[in-house]
Amino acid sequence: MASWIAIADDSDFSLHNLPYGVFSCADKCPRIGVAVGDHVLDMKGLAEKHVFDDLDFDVSVLEQKTLNAFAGLGRETTGRVRRRLQRLLDIRTSSASELRDNHERRKQCLLPLDSVTMHLPVDVSDYTDFFIGLHHAQNSADFLKKGADITQLMPYFWEAPAAYHGRASSVVVSGTPVHRPKGQIRANEQAVAGLSQQLDFEVEFAAVIGTGNELGSAIDVDQADTHIFGFVLLNDWSARDFQKNEIAPFASKNFGTSISPWIVPFEALEPFRVPPTGAGRPLPDYLAQKVTNSVYDLPIRATLEVSSQKYQMSHCNTKHAIFSFAQMIAHHTRGGCPLRPGNLLATGTMSGPTRPEQGCFLELSKVGTEVYEMTATDFSERKLSRTFLEDGDTVEFTCQLQSSDGSGKVGFGTCRGQVLPGNE
Repeated sequence: MASWIAIADDSDFSLHNLPYGVFSCADKCPRIGVAVGDHVLDMKGLAEKHVFDDLDFDVSVLEQKTLNAFAGLGRETTGRVRRRLQRLLDIRTSSASELRDNHERRKQCLLPLDSVTMHLPVDVSDYTDFFIGLHHAQNSADFLKKGADITQLMPYFWEAPAAYHGRASSVVVSGTPVHRPKGQIRANEQAVAGLSQQLDFEVEFAAVIGTGNELGSAIDVDQADTHIFGFVLLNDWSARDFQKNEIAPFASKNFGTSISPWIVPFEALEPFRVPPTGAGRPLPDYLAQKVTNSVYDLPIRATLEVSSQKYQMSHCNTKHAIFSFAQMIAHHTRGGCPLRPGNLLATGTMSGPTRPEQGCFLELSKVGTEVYEMTATDFSERKLSRTFLEDGDTVEFTCQLQSSDGSGKVGFGTCRGQVLPGNE
């Protein structure tokens, strides 16, 4: 697909993508947009111009300040809208004249991306963080008990997706700084209050729920994918010293979770589905999937920026998961727990088999016992060493994929956040 809008070869936002976000201009009024090249399409403006009137849905959902209601329409409807946008933007289709040749409409609805402010794309009423990364789980087990296998510490790890309920109120959009948190650590067998000294990042991938389910009902594993609206990159900031003093993640993880500003539609990532690298042993009555290509092969690059210089932290990949999002959804709803539009389901840390593929400093520095050295991304000889994050550090995740026909790329923009000092 080729667009009549100039799209740079290295842009995340080709016609194969068309991710959704929420933006504002000088008027400060957030509204729904779609990224294409270096521009954002104003969906409210297009709806007001009756571009979607024949698609048989309530177009007023495109005039709201979050994507929840639109996502809740379901993938059949959101898919029709996406295909309409592709036709509007494709240079080969006659319907391009509805926007391309209407200069007044273009001026109102097609805005430079660098002129807008991005906001949290959905109202995240619930957030669940899973623990399904094969290598992250094994490394964590080894840190807790040298030489231990994950099944010794968590015999249920292979049987069902493990998770904890995160704090939805502290999910923030990329670019929002995170303050070093205060909490409790344990020193000489005594609780001590103070700022975290072992602040960490976690490379994660997350699904945004579209249609939900009623209280008391369950979602079938082979229908679960239809409940996904799209995907984001996610950084689950973690205070490792607090985490060691908690029965389950609480204050160690409730102070900040960053997501990328653009939700990549489910359809855009279909070409990148692969079999899991390490399969779990799910119960056949509700977790066994018919589909073979159930996880995603998405390379995520994590960099650390200090004084405008970037350093390579790690190269991760989402294929190192032992359960799929469909299995996460099926297990999440098995007991009748209702999911709602905008709910966030994350994978947990997506580490790979080698040290440069590990997705957090917990692993990279072996729980702070070894300094991890990073190389500057500009191929200079500059080096940077860390065990955990320091004040002023900026963590950034990116992921870019080449379309199957080579005509464009699919990406998420950046998932970025800076560490600010905490208040004593």
